[in-house]
Amino acid sequence: MDKKKKILVVDDSALMRRIVCDIISLDEQFCVQDLAANGQEAILLMQKNAYDAVILDIIMPKLDGIGVLKEINRLGLQEHVVIFSSETRKDAEVTLQALELGAVDFIHKPDSILEAKKDTFVRRFLAILSSAVQSRPQPKKPVVRENSGKQIKKQTVTPDGKTVVAIACSTGGPKALAEVIPKLPENLDAPVLIVQHMPEGFTKSLAQRLDERSPLHVMEAENNMEIRKGCAYIARGGKHMEIGQRDGKHYLILKDGPAREGVRPCANFMYESLAESGYSRVVCVVLTGMGQDGTAGIRNLHQKKPIYVIAQQKESCAVYGMPRSIVASGLTDQIEPVENVADAIIKSVGVK
Repeated sequence: MDKKKKILVVDDSALMRRIVCDIISLDEQFCVQDLAANGQEAILLMQKNAYDAVILDIIMPKLDGIGVLKEINRLGLQEHVVIFSSETRKDAEVTLQALELGAVDFIHKPDSILEAKKDTFVRRFLAILSSAVQSRPQPKKPVVRENSGKQIKKQTVTPDGKTVVAIACSTGGPKALAEVIPKLPENLDAPVLIVQHMPEGFTKSLAQRLDERSPLHVMEAENNMEIRKGCAYIARGGKHMEIGQRDGKHYLILKDGPAREGVRPCANFMYESLAESGYSRVVCVVLTGMGQDGTAGIRNLHQKKPIYVIAQQKESCAVYGMPRSIVASGLTDQIEPVENVADAIIKSVGVK
């Protein structure tokens, strides 16, 4: 029998530490190895011991969660961190900063002990923790395998100005997008559509952070918003995003409805709607993420119009789930470490 995964729980609240321990004890694959009441204690423990994952509060005395993540990076520690804080519900900026600093994912603290005992909360907590222990520490200089970066199939460019870039990502996505989107030029000869698995309230902050750093104008999608070149559109958390067409122009359509692949927004909806669009070619980009979202939609799209598929290389993924799925489908044209993805997009699309 495999050894249990060792978890470090860091929170200044004794009640929250107890709640987290109770939840973790429900899954036999995990055990709480150590507890810390502040960031300084946590760093000392991480320097002495190895953990499979760290549950980390944000607001703490002596050293807060952001400070802990900065210290992890400074010291070169290879920890899989899940942010666990009520602050994430109010301040998406702090959460996104934590994700960019290397946190794998985040969980909202329950509002009450009653909520903490609900099956939906427990299942989500354990699913995120399971994803975290399987994630890969991302090296500062990603390892490039011998076949990485090589084209798998011959590229076919359609220079008619009717290409669109469609990106799918999940766990580790905000950090990957921060590496890719700012490198795309304002005169890219295609608009960019992005589905990042995130709850409502976080995608607007993600768009704002990327917009501040990017030549492209990056914005959160709004219903009936016209799609234009020089812009990138991030699907709104909690809404599926599809692409519609009228009067020769393309528009974003935001929809409610049940989650698909366990998520909303779901990239499969975006790709499937592009199959019926007026775009003559779609450059599909699949970045780090848990699960298989994107593969079914790209497979359907492939039957309807020319596509070019770029997948993020395994070694540079936080979680090699979505890219693994699209690579296994046989539809991938190019595999790149995250720092080369923007260049692959530019070469595939061209500039105006």
